[in-house]
Amino acid sequence: METVEIYTDGACSGNPGPGGYGVVLKYGEAQRELSGGFRLTTNNRMEIMAAVVGLATLKRPCSVILYSDSRYLVDAMSKGWVRRWQANGWMRDRDNRAKNVDLWQQLLQAVSPHRVTWRWVRGHADNQWNNRCDQLATAAARRDHLPADEGFA
Repeated sequence: METVEIYTDGACSGNPGPGGYGVVLKYGEAQRELSGGFRLTTNNRMEIMAAVVGLATLKRPCSVILYSDSRYLVDAMSKGWVRRWQANGWMRDRDNRAKNVDLWQQLLQAVSPHRVTWRWVRGHADNQWNNRCDQLATAAARRDHLPADEGFA
């Protein structure tokens, strides 16, 4: 199984506000950058979207190391929170519905063919790939004529 590194980041100007995501995929010496944005969204949604887009780009099952500066994303996936929310009808607990269910569902689907290791990295620090993802996400959030984030309510 081939090993791919995926670096991801989300950005939002205001929360909610215009937002973007950035992704850097690395396979050996090859590298690919992806980004996109929405006119009204949240930072957490963009963090999840970046992971969805990065994983969905892979054309065959891979061993993936996915790096993110979002504790929300990394902990939800690596500690099994998302699977627990799903098993409980997307409830975090008896009284609180999980947020961003549409994206968590997409992420679970995107993860399924791969073996993913989730790694947290400190944001805005010395990780060049996380910093590049931040640049991509910020630039995407500033684009004109951004589409609606249909899942944001």
